[in-house]
Amino acid sequence: MADFDKLAEDLRQNYDELRLKVHLGSKDAQDEWAELQERWNHFENQANLKKSREDVGDAVEILGSELKEAFGRIRKAL
Repeated sequence: MADFDKLAEDLRQNYDELRLKVHLGSKDAQDEWAELQERWNHFENQANLKKSREDVGDAVEILGSELKEAFGRIRKAL
């Protein structure tokens, strides 16, 4: 997870820096940038989905632990 977060942050920083430079660059660079932006948007969407899945997974683990404890308390009470 930490490795992916670092990669994503590095990519975001590079994206922002290059976006400014491409604006002033050649037509070829601008055309390539336009194509790259589509791929970037796809990456961002996938990265957000990955984060959401991890958050849901963490929440499910917490819920599972809470349920296990609650079942144990009920079992003891019976």
